[in-house]
Amino acid sequence: MKYIVLHIHMHELNLGCDKPSICISSTGEELLRPDFHVAAQNCWVKKGGAFTGEVSAEMLVNLGIPWVILGHSERRLILNESNEFVGDKVAYALSQGLKVIACVGETLEQRESGSTMEVVAAQTKAIAEQVKDWTNVVLAYEPVWAIGTGKVATPAQAQRTICSVFSIRVHSELRKWLKASTSPEVAATTRIIYGGSVNAANSKELAAQPDVDGFLVGGASLKPEFIEIIKSAEVKKNA
Repeated sequence: MKYIVLHIHMHELNLGCDKPSICISSTGEELLRPDFHVAAQNCWVKKGGAFTGEVSAEMLVNLGIPWVILGHSERRLILNESNEFVGDKVAYALSQGLKVIACVGETLEQRESGSTMEVVAAQTKAIAEQVKDWTNVVLAYEPVWAIGTGKVATPAQAQRTICSVFSIRVHSELRKWLKASTSPEVAATTRIIYGGSVNAANSKELAAQPDVDGFLVGGASLKPEFIEIIKSAEVKKNA
């Protein structure tokens, strides 16, 4: 942790640690500068009650945890969380003062059928219908077929998915959808980060893509190469 902290302090970036629930209260935040944040990996959809095993938004707030990841692909696919359920979770978390990383993304079958943007738009729509203020929302595009497989989307694939799959326009299809469905300001200011087997070998090229505003890093965050991924945040600044 101290080695990572040293390198974080050398770069101007926003970085978060998304921890399992049982570890979330012991992160060593005292080592970190204020723009390093801790995030939970999930929280429940409503106020506390008889929901054994769930972690409520109120619990996270009481612990001083500012961020939560919602709608991660595993929860959508394995635990059958629907688009609407994820949208409700996002709304409740925001209402309790949490900031949300909301995940969207397609499976391999959906990608191969050509329905990537239809799927991503439907997922985003369910979230957008519940969000009035996007200040505290980050969208994370996760191509499910790439998560943890090593089959990372190439930078061009990532950009084509975030961008229009029907043209070579630079503006992302997701940002274009936000502009049409919410407002130009929301589209311009909402961060869209990429998750899906990001590693030291591909992070700089991915980071250079116009509509990739950061990463949701999985296994590589536990390896020394994470430092190189952190450094990739400087790519656009130095361009």
